[in-house]
Amino acid sequence: MLKLIQNEQGKIFIRKSTWFMYIILAVLIFGSALLTNSFDGLKKDYQGDDWRQVLEEENKELQKEMDEMESLEDYNNSLIAKNNYYLENDIQPAPYTAWTFVEENIDLLSIVSLLTIIIAAGIVANEFRWGTIKLLLIRPIRRSGILLSKYITVLLFALYTALFALVLMWVFGAIFFGIGDLNPSIVVEGEDGFKTVSLVANVFTSFGFKLVNLVMMATFAFMISAVFRNSSLAIGIAIFLMMGASSIVAFFADKEWAKYILFAHTDLSQYMDGNFPMLEDNTMSFSIAVLVVYYAIFMLLSWIVFTKRDVAGQ
Repeated sequence: MLKLIQNEQGKIFIRKSTWFMYIILAVLIFGSALLTNSFDGLKKDYQGDDWRQVLEEENKELQKEMDEMESLEDYNNSLIAKNNYYLENDIQPAPYTAWTFVEENIDLLSIVSLLTIIIAAGIVANEFRWGTIKLLLIRPIRRSGILLSKYITVLLFALYTALFALVLMWVFGAIFFGIGDLNPSIVVEGEDGFKTVSLVANVFTSFGFKLVNLVMMATFAFMISAVFRNSSLAIGIAIFLMMGASSIVAFFADKEWAKYILFAHTDLSQYMDGNFPMLEDNTMSFSIAVLVVYYAIFMLLSWIVFTKRDVAGQ
């Protein structure tokens, strides 16, 4: 099994297209850091002795914006309330550092999901398309073992790429904004109001939740690839559903069965402090249960269809 996994990883990383994906990912992260650095307004300086005055002036600006544009009322009121929490509790806001940049750009991991989908969609289908599956089938290994090695390879690729993106975000963040404290604290809004939490813990919690979404989308694309042996179909469907997930859930939100839609549960970060569930009655435990059921279905379909074709001599 280990040799099969090593063989599959070699197939992935020997391709120029794989390294091109990593270059694109690096360029996007660098571009985000460069863009953030160019907007001074995103990095308010609260580190001077006048930080209270800075917050008070910021509140006045936010209030003025609300008076001019009513659509900003909810967002600006939230920012004003947070600033008031800092002032009332005499908490000096942490500076903008590498960890802040990582937290604000953690959604760039959706690009990792996209790259993983491309790998997962082709790892089985392309073997049949290029005829190289015969080289694997002549080995004294069951087809289910071959399929398992490919799936593990997809998960390893997803993990490698996600860690690469996370480290690169921190490195570019450190270059542009500095390292700052090793474990800074931030204020977030929860169910019971505002509270202080560890920024680093917040980042890794978000990262963990993103990995759940990454695994689900990779497994879905892998299932389509294994069942239909068509990489283009797998990529197209997976990317369409990934990009349109929130719209799909919003469109059917008034239906009773909407809570069983996969994409209402793939983003577990909706249950973090300061966020709100996509569907009102959803809970994290229910979302995890739904994900487990979908995961089992995807894996079962992949194994059953693949094994059945094996028995039929296809």
